[in-house]
Amino acid sequence: MLPALAAARAMVADPTPSPSKTFEFEEATITDLQRRMTAGEISAHSLTEAYLGRVSEIDDNCSRTACEKQKAVGLNSIIEINPDALAISKSLDKERKAKGPRGPMHGIPVLIKDNIDTADRMQTTAGSLALVGSKPAQDSGVARKLRDAGAVILGKTNLSEWANIRSSHSSSGWSARGGLTRNPYALDRNPCGSSSGSGAAVSANLCTVAVGTETDGSIVCPSSANGIVGIKPTVGLLSRAGIIPISHSQDTPGPMARTVRDAAILLGALAGSDARDTATAEADSKMQKDYTRFLDPNGLQGARIGVARKYFGFSDSVDALMNHLIDEMKSAGTVIVDPADLESHGKFDDTELLVLLYELKADLNTYLASRPDARVHTLADVVAFNEQNKGKEMPYFGQDLFLKAQKKGSLTNKEYVDALSANHKLSREGGIDGVMDKFHLDAILAPTGGPAIFGMPVGISFFGRAWSEPVLLKIAYGFEQLVKARTPPKFLDTIKI
Repeated sequence: MLPALAAARAMVADPTPSPSKTFEFEEATITDLQRRMTAGEISAHSLTEAYLGRVSEIDDNCSRTACEKQKAVGLNSIIEINPDALAISKSLDKERKAKGPRGPMHGIPVLIKDNIDTADRMQTTAGSLALVGSKPAQDSGVARKLRDAGAVILGKTNLSEWANIRSSHSSSGWSARGGLTRNPYALDRNPCGSSSGSGAAVSANLCTVAVGTETDGSIVCPSSANGIVGIKPTVGLLSRAGIIPISHSQDTPGPMARTVRDAAILLGALAGSDARDTATAEADSKMQKDYTRFLDPNGLQGARIGVARKYFGFSDSVDALMNHLIDEMKSAGTVIVDPADLESHGKFDDTELLVLLYELKADLNTYLASRPDARVHTLADVVAFNEQNKGKEMPYFGQDLFLKAQKKGSLTNKEYVDALSANHKLSREGGIDGVMDKFHLDAILAPTGGPAIFGMPVGISFFGRAWSEPVLLKIAYGFEQLVKARTPPKFLDTIKI
């Protein structure tokens, strides 16, 4: 799968009071925080304490009546706080004083999605009650990279349960364990998913950056809906080892941040090979240790960018905004090729779903075998658990996709092999690679989400060939500097259409 970067443009909301307390680190970047830690103005410990205080004020789950009484927001983006976060931050401060920082992530509080294993006192459940009480035996590749970089894993974020693969009728941001995550721009709006909690938490300044995962839109969509930047990397650039899977063909973790620079820094910390994930065999030769060196304020100048017009037409207001942005990009020296449509647009759905169902059964069974203390060890066990706990697990939607996956055979079945082959052709020569070759493009753009409601974010996605993260970051950074559109959320109860 090819990389995509969503740079969200937040439309300005009516001035409305934010939460009562002023937060010292609102919109603080990694660069800002490292400068202040180097100067001795703050420490990793004081920064972690501040974010934990912010979480208590903004995120703690409460009913509407209780929230009003407490004057709380009740964003509900975090499913679990790391009980060792403060101790870890103290240790990192001592290390900084003795040896200096390990790198740009040293002492930076990070939240990770609750489908990413950590071998600590936190659980990893994918939001399901079936995995509550079970703890992974070892860190995921992502968690290990974060610890090696000196980051403080602050906690785990809520998500669409099982990363949104349980049901075709699911609700973004809801899990049986975590409840419903809200959108910080308007609390009654969709935060999108499945990395709903990571998107909402970053936007609400509950952490500096976060990690999400994507199989099909699960980083890009919540980044757009929550007014932040997300990167869906090339599959194989980042390890998936120790991540509760859907599909080994499409799954990948990725950075979620408020700025392109922060996303680039986090990408550099996470990228690299892992012996536990064979897809990362090329990662060390393809990765960059420092993706920030590709950030150019004039990154749009001379870039050839195609417009995927078939992704337009769902909202007049979004189309109008996108066309305005395209004109701004032209003024900045971008060569716009319009239209530049993917031949395979609209042809993916059936074959992609087949691949996901086959791989879900095989990959989830393999993963659950690594959790011997869990009460479920196969997809069939999960299906049975959900039926036995229907009142808690399925009060709003069922598990039709799980049931379909359970009926699938092995990965040697002709139906699967043919669908996978078709997917490769549709996504490569019939998809992104084909249109980029035809028009000699550096990237393709498309709107992400909609419709454009005053006060809610609208996103734009730049996507391209495998391993083209440096090119996409250059373009996205140039776009970010051109529009300077990030507007922090105001936690409105609602927004009138």
